[in-house]
Amino acid sequence: MAENEVPASAAQPDVEMSKDEQIGFHKGSISVLAKEREELTRIVTIVDQLMQMHVKALGELGVDLSQMQAQATEESKEHPKKNVPIENLI
Repeated sequence: MAENEVPASAAQPDVEMSKDEQIGFHKGSISVLAKEREELTRIVTIVDQLMQMHVKALGELGVDLSQMQAQATEESKEHPKKNVPIENLI
């Protein structure tokens, strides 16, 4: 297939799915996304635990993290995160 050729399945966007197919598609998507969210939550929990271990170790070594936290807070105020609609990311 040449670089600028469109696959046959993508070339026919007007093909409509039945209502049952649409329902199945959306239910399957929700199921997959729910499992992805569970895994992401598990990963975030592990990362938080690791961060707390490092914070504790730095505290035991006499490092003052409150100054770093104040600096990070100040930087986040200077450069706020922009909420981009998901439609713009696709």
